Amino acid sequence: MAEAAYGAIWVEKYRPRSLSEMVGQEGVVPLLRAYAEKRSLPHLLFAGPPGTGKTTAALALARDLFGEEWRQNFLELNASDERGIETVRTTIKGYARSAPIGGVGFKILFLDEADNLTAEAQASLRRMMERYSAACRFILSCNYSSRIIEPIQSRCAVFRFRPLSPEQMLTKLERIAKAEGKTVEPAAFRTIVTAAAGDERRAENLLQLAATFADPVTEATVGEVGTLPLKSEVESMVGAALKGDFFGARAQLFRLFTDRGASGEDILKAIHSYLPDLPDAVVPPREKIRLVDYLGEIDFRLSEGASERLQLETVLARLAAGPTGLR
Repeated sequence: MAEAAYGAIWVEKYRPRSLSEMVGQEGVVPLLRAYAEKRSLPHLLFAGPPGTGKTTAALALARDLFGEEWRQNFLELNASDERGIETVRTTIKGYARSAPIGGVGFKILFLDEADNLTAEAQASLRRMMERYSAACRFILSCNYSSRIIEPIQSRCAVFRFRPLSPEQMLTKLERIAKAEGKTVEPAAFRTIVTAAAGDERRAENLLQLAATFADPVTEATVGEVGTLPLKSEVESMVGAALKGDFFGARAQLFRLFTDRGASGEDILKAIHSYLPDLPDAVVPPREKIRLVDYLGEIDFRLSEGASERLQLETVLARLAAGPTGLR
């Protein structure tokens, strides 16, 4: 336990150190490697969901470009912490106008979560990118490229990062488990991959957390430490609702909240992932479509701050009401 809890964080320990070590993102990595080989690159914009390798790609690109001197020519800032115009006018401007070290001729400023910058800060950043482009290249990382103003997007080569496939994530997790000497059951791997939903960082953190408390790691262990509703529990809850036993399903829902500490969003996602497995004889395809539409509405209500228990109870009530409840 001490090794997993107080030793190296696996996400950092097994982070690729060069672009050649990166897994996935086949449409992005080859182009970045070409930039590194030619020692020339434009301003870049990395867009995509969390945990898909945007920060890793920026760090690996810097290592491939600058070698051992990469830290002297690379600055990472997080726009979530410093999102105002003063950051652009002071920290970013001060770094961008200083001379690079080494023979590459420019340095890199990596601005993570750039979509959190205010519109005023982005307008100022656009001018910086123009004025100091000879000595500094900007790499902007964001989850939503639509929140980056068009003048900045037009000055960058835009790279779209996609969630990793289950096969790619499984390969990485198996390699980590083998290197750490951990025994992980196949069902546990599947649960982690499903829960992570393409987020490699979350998958590796879940694996390390589960391996801290149990060896071998089982599906139940992952569910306990990750506060994720197990598929079997969700199947039982939905099954009870479909049989018309609303109060029985409601009691199972409450146990997920109180005994397991699961969040409403996790439970909703588990219900959504279970829908394709429901027999058409129980829930016809057309009713599944209506239910998916309704789950989307519930997800929006939860994001707006609605009561988790009340909203999920309405889902169970619709299921318990039979086909007429889905209309």
